[in-house]
Amino acid sequence: MPTFEFVARDATGAEIRDIVEAPNEEEAHATIRQMGYYVTKITQKKSTATDAAGRKRRSFAIGRVKRKVLTVFTRQLSILQDAGLPILRSLRILEEQAPPGALKNALITVCEEIEGGATLSEAMAKAPKAFDRLYINMIKAGEAGGALEIILQRLAEFLEKAESLKRKVRGAMVYPIVVIVVAILILTFIMIKIVPEFEKIFEEFDAELPAMTQLLINISNAMFRYWWAFLLIPVAIYLLVAISCSFRYGRLGWDLFKLRIPVFGKLIQKNILARTTRTLGTLIASGVPILEALNITRETSNNLMFENLYAKVYESIREGETIAAPLKEYSAPPFHPITLFWCGFFLAGPVGMLFYLLRGRQRVVDDIVVNMVDVGEETGELDTMLYKVADVYDEEVKVMTDTLTSLLEPIMICVLGGMVGFIVIALFMPLISLISKLSR
Repeated sequence: MPTFEFVARDATGAEIRDIVEAPNEEEAHATIRQMGYYVTKITQKKSTATDAAGRKRRSFAIGRVKRKVLTVFTRQLSILQDAGLPILRSLRILEEQAPPGALKNALITVCEEIEGGATLSEAMAKAPKAFDRLYINMIKAGEAGGALEIILQRLAEFLEKAESLKRKVRGAMVYPIVVIVVAILILTFIMIKIVPEFEKIFEEFDAELPAMTQLLINISNAMFRYWWAFLLIPVAIYLLVAISCSFRYGRLGWDLFKLRIPVFGKLIQKNILARTTRTLGTLIASGVPILEALNITRETSNNLMFENLYAKVYESIREGETIAAPLKEYSAPPFHPITLFWCGFFLAGPVGMLFYLLRGRQRVVDDIVVNMVDVGEETGELDTMLYKVADVYDEEVKVMTDTLTSLLEPIMICVLGGMVGFIVIALFMPLISLISKLSR
């Protein structure tokens, strides 16, 4: 028979803590009232068999639940709740359907916590590998407002749109990355295997080499002798960036540099704005307090410049001011020497530095965002305006990724064609000269 732990008050108002056995919670309440106590809290005590069964069902899993998997789970839970099933029954159905892994383990934990008397948001907080602060706070707001079904639908839509945007950006980058990697491998093979064979032929005939051919042979010899250095260079750059980002000031410099990369910087900026405005709009519409919503939004930006910006907005709201004013005032990034260094390092030295000095102070939040947020605050429709901003930037990111994909293809063809043409001309110029001498 199940055992229930309870906290109650007796006739004198003293607190009583005890346990009682009963077939169900209603019978437990009746038994405690017969004892002359007034129940203030009651939870079912987990049995050892239940704990053992839960441990047995769990499987070994490393890492967090993937965002795509969580998105599908949220949509399924939303449909089950809309159909009127109890929350525990819905979670049990999804837990049974889930394959072994992080999500199944998290759902087992959530179900056990709910059986023990916890709310859904409290239970999900016990599974941080599956549910982050944004997720838990939205569920908590839905429970407080008695609109869990609506909140789950809104959360599912939010996750689906965020996943769709991420998929578009990643999909657009796959093709150029694959082409570049294959081209590097082919060119490396030519420089290490083919060019040295031509060099032997030239040496045998004691041919006079043009400057272009000599340059190609020097590059080939350098790659053959110092191949390890070419492998170490990207590793060294990665370590340099990692060390720089290990402290806050260095991370700010790197994050500002990412926003200032020609073309791609705008794409990153619009992607962050789309994600953060949709996050903030969803949280506000779900009833999460504005200060908590801003804290969560700041964490989802993944860029220190935007984190600092939302921190300023947080302080402004706490002091009773608006969102729009600090959003405009603090959106212009300060001069940062580390950003200047990265621009010089990655963007052709002095040219990159000059580019940063001319464009580095441009605001990261456009006037359209500030104006729409201002209108939303004036009309009391802030969540609606934030959704509209997110939709605008989602579309702009889609257009930019499509445009970049279209432009990258001819650019890569021209660059690769130029490199292959250089190699062919450099190798065949002395060959033609040799053939002419032999024919004479």
